[in-house]
Amino acid sequence: MLKIIECVPNFSEGRDLVVIEKIADTIRSIDGVKLLDVDPGKATNRTVMTMVGDPELVIEAAFQAIKKASELIDMRQHKGEHPRMGATDVCPLIPVSGISMAETILYANRLAKRVGDELKIPVYLYEAAASVPERSNLATIRSGEYEGFEEKMKNPEWKPDFGPTVFNLQNGATVIGARNFLIAYNVNLNTTSERRANSVAFDVREQGRVLRKDNKHNGEILRDENGDPVRQAGTCKSVKGIGWFIPEYGIAQVSMNLTDIHVTPMHIAFEACVESAAKRGMRVTGSELIGLLPKQVLLDAGKFYLLRQDRSAGVSEKELIHIAIKSMGLDELSAFDPQKKIIEYAISDSSKLLVDMSLTEFADETASESMAPGGGSISAYAAALGISLGTMVANLSAAKKGWEKKWMDFSDWATKGQQIKDELLRLVDADTQAFNAIIEAIRMPKETESEKNARSTAMEAANIHATEIPLKVMQIAASAYPLIDAMVKNGNPNSITDAAVGSLCLDAAIHGAFLNVKVNAPSIQNKEKSDALMNEASEILENSKSVKSAIWDYTQAKLQS
Repeated sequence: MLKIIECVPNFSEGRDLVVIEKIADTIRSIDGVKLLDVDPGKATNRTVMTMVGDPELVIEAAFQAIKKASELIDMRQHKGEHPRMGATDVCPLIPVSGISMAETILYANRLAKRVGDELKIPVYLYEAAASVPERSNLATIRSGEYEGFEEKMKNPEWKPDFGPTVFNLQNGATVIGARNFLIAYNVNLNTTSERRANSVAFDVREQGRVLRKDNKHNGEILRDENGDPVRQAGTCKSVKGIGWFIPEYGIAQVSMNLTDIHVTPMHIAFEACVESAAKRGMRVTGSELIGLLPKQVLLDAGKFYLLRQDRSAGVSEKELIHIAIKSMGLDELSAFDPQKKIIEYAISDSSKLLVDMSLTEFADETASESMAPGGGSISAYAAALGISLGTMVANLSAAKKGWEKKWMDFSDWATKGQQIKDELLRLVDADTQAFNAIIEAIRMPKETESEKNARSTAMEAANIHATEIPLKVMQIAASAYPLIDAMVKNGNPNSITDAAVGSLCLDAAIHGAFLNVKVNAPSIQNKEKSDALMNEASEILENSKSVKSAIWDYTQAKLQS
């Protein structure tokens, strides 16, 4: 698995587009690093950039961007709504895939040392990379902001982890670290009052609010026996938040950092703001995502809001995302483009996939003189159509009048069907890619002994993969039969034939994929491996015949009764 990290540097410039583009261009200039998003804010005077790629390349791009920012941004002239302490205020590294947090921490240290040594900027490590526990919290490090940092650094406790111990007046100081995925998220309120927005933030954030005598906002602070302020915890764990007024939008917002989306998902934080605002006579009008987020965040939100409506959550990925966007008003302040705001979509290969084609394009491509897509891809697609029919019946059954008590059961079936469908659609292209890998291996040079060995190794791996993909199609198609069977027997009776046609598609797909296993398996040199794949394929095929026949016989009998 490739090692991929994300880096989200925050630069203290959100108004001068020339400066912002020059910094962004330094990132774009590093081959192998993809700049996913540039998100400037005029009121905050701050720009958040998001890049992903190989760790070595990402920290090189981050260093060059920090260097460019140090040349172009003078903190002595900076004013903005967002707390800040440096030209590059904060630069977190986030493990995405193929890399542990421990490894990411090492990369954060390397980047921090280079920034300190070469750019002469004081650097503090935070979150998982913090050198001492007191520095794990960004707000603690940044306390005092740029204006107070020169004095703060005179305290030996605030000696930087890297770089000079004398404050850099032009560039300020920088915080570099390693953390889990964080979502920067603002919820919009129908008020211009920053104080009221703060009240909602205090209700929601984990840290809550400091308690005061007589519950007055300007009353004397209550303290415990140690003299520390007494706090009332907020409703959402792993959430940081403040309220602010944004003149650019003419509204106040609750600005949050969701530091662990597994503890508090985005839609739960949103709903907490809705509840708090309503109690205080305000209304949430929408929300704003800063940067990007994982696709699963919106899928979970879409399911949450559909289930609230007593509707089946077993709909397509596209519809779930649409429901999430509309339910949380993510498009209130500006257009929300999933292709740009969802990290998986943003880093996906831009080349056109078979499953992205129209029905006509797919048929034309199949009918062309090229050898792929062939029977394997068609088998996977036939299975996807089969489970889609079953899923359709589940959704129709969930919405059937008089079946309100059953809707959740059918929603669960439909959700399972969508998962199976998506995996089969992925295999449509995977089969063609497996075929192409064989062609690439065949074309490898074979003049020298080492070249022959490399070619032989590549051929064996390609042949195994080309056999495993259609076997996977068979396995997943077979796993769809219980849904089809349940819909034929218990689903909306008006759609029994739709579910039955789905079973025929699954059977055809399993037979077709079996032929691909049978034609590819003999090319595998490892006989034990080849036999094992063939045996499993044969077993699935025989079972499919009997299951399909049972569904067919039941359907026929039902139609005749």
